[in-house]
Amino acid sequence: MKVTWGALPLLPFCQRLWPVKLAGLSVALLKATALEFAVLAGHLLLYPSGIAQERRSVPAPSPPGDTTTAPLPTEVKPPVVLLHGFIDNRSVFVLLRRSLTQHGRRQIESLNYSPLTCDIRTAAAALGRRVEEICERTDCERVDIVGHSLGGLIARYYVQRLGGDARVRTVVTLGTPHGGTRVAPLADAHPVVRQMRPGSPVLEELREPAPGCRTQFVAFWSDLDHLMDPLETACVDHPDLLAQNVRVSGIGHLAMLVHPAVAAGIRQALDLDETTPETVHGPTGGPEAPTGGLTVA
Repeated sequence: MKVTWGALPLLPFCQRLWPVKLAGLSVALLKATALEFAVLAGHLLLYPSGIAQERRSVPAPSPPGDTTTAPLPTEVKPPVVLLHGFIDNRSVFVLLRRSLTQHGRRQIESLNYSPLTCDIRTAAAALGRRVEEICERTDCERVDIVGHSLGGLIARYYVQRLGGDARVRTVVTLGTPHGGTRVAPLADAHPVVRQMRPGSPVLEELREPAPGCRTQFVAFWSDLDHLMDPLETACVDHPDLLAQNVRVSGIGHLAMLVHPAVAAGIRQALDLDETTPETVHGPTGGPEAPTGGLTVA
């Protein structure tokens, strides 16, 4: 910021009125808010395109004896299932899906669940049926799931409470209220919103022991996520779960879906070895990403 000579006598007073830390936070908050509105505007334009379930394309078989179209040998990776958030649809994953495809993920399914969904348990059971269908169709034993907001909570319930850990290798959550959020109290009229409140019966079920859970969790949480109250509620904190929590700085709830650094972190999470050490706890008892784990610049 350029300071003119005429303003210099007022500088000490301005610094007392608006501390440097507060000024820096406010600038970051303004940038994050502007980006959130830009992402929201773009998403509203794309929303109609994602209302219907996506069509599943079956690759055409190559003619007999044709070797010109033979694919190069690549590592077989499990299908990726994308699960959107509350009152949303699959169109929110347009950029993330493109990023995953460009980096070698060939089997990607963007699922819609009904906007009239009133119960996380019911949505999780429906997810389980879709995962079974995907495994049968693709001849794969397991899948990876990327869930945004409520979508991450549905995926976790399926894995932790309905035996989904037999089918799900990795769950990546983005801005998911694992511990419940207190934001927008007036929205409690909706049953699903009540289930996302701290202490709800659904979240209490997720606090119960889950010995032997075979799925690894990677939770991305942002220091400027306006829908998470408190912010750390987007972390997975469970003694029986293999989990990493990745802090993202300077972007909001919706921007996590389109930010290239987060997309890179998601790709890295999906490529993690299943023997990655579980979450470590910091001096305050809160979960932190383990040393040498994922990073988001």
